[in-house]
Amino acid sequence: MPSDDADDLTWLLFRQDEVISFGQALRYLSRKAVRHRVASGRWRRIHRGVFVAHNGPVSPAQLRWAAVLAAGPPAILAGLTAAQAGGLRGVPSRVVHLLLPDTCRRGPLPPGVLAHRTSCLPRADVLSIGQPPRTMPARSIVDAAQWAASDDEARWIVAAGFQQRLVGGDELHQVLTRLTRVRRRRLILHTATDAVGGAHSLGELDFLRLVRNAGLPEPTRQKARHDATGRRRYLDAYFEPWRIHVEIDGAQHLDPRLAWADMRRQNDLWVDGDRVLRFPAWLVRERPAEVVDQLRAALRAAGWRGPV
Repeated sequence: MPSDDADDLTWLLFRQDEVISFGQALRYLSRKAVRHRVASGRWRRIHRGVFVAHNGPVSPAQLRWAAVLAAGPPAILAGLTAAQAGGLRGVPSRVVHLLLPDTCRRGPLPPGVLAHRTSCLPRADVLSIGQPPRTMPARSIVDAAQWAASDDEARWIVAAGFQQRLVGGDELHQVLTRLTRVRRRRLILHTATDAVGGAHSLGELDFLRLVRNAGLPEPTRQKARHDATGRRRYLDAYFEPWRIHVEIDGAQHLDPRLAWADMRRQNDLWVDGDRVLRFPAWLVRERPAEVVDQLRAALRAAGWRGPV
């Protein structure tokens, strides 16, 4: 944090993570002074017309600033980049995504920066605070999903947005109402609807799709209950009329401390008389027939009389 008597240039560099454009620098320094700072190693040119005020490695936050400054004022962070800037975790990417109005011109971009054009960018989709400028979380998640490398990655991004509480309720549905030509629109809508209903992890979403395709009864997702200690717990999927609980285990369940917590919760369910089925997320994805066979057998043993 600069001192209270710091000059305007120092404050600008602080706000922009030590990244500055040549045009901004000329508001405070002469061309000769800028060249001297670069020649002396105090500043380093990282792209045409963009400098960083040190000579060390460039951080992800500084890459985001460099991308916005290189593209010019209409450009804002978008998609996965904007979602990560807003706190999304679990999808590493070095690509910086920008969004620009489809009528604006831009300058050359640094390596690893990808610009997308749009004819629809209402003020409701732009974050009014925070720097560098970026899209709102719901618009960021929708764009990240439509620009994702695969359908599975798109579904994971949407699910993670809800699970990590970046978005909630019908926020994605509102964005999709404004954007009528979104790639993967149907997939994003269905995933968001399921996430609002309680299936927040990709494994749970895969399981829900599996149940529907197999013609099995649809479970309640993320049903709340209290364990033996009085703590509120949430069931991944609960077939309530038959008292069958299904747990989808992701990689985090390999942690011994979490594994014991899961076992204790399962024991509580067994004590109360519920049947408990547990499947690793990879099995749901890679060998769905095994999951369906076991679940159908459990439902029939509990009295379900649906189709074979």
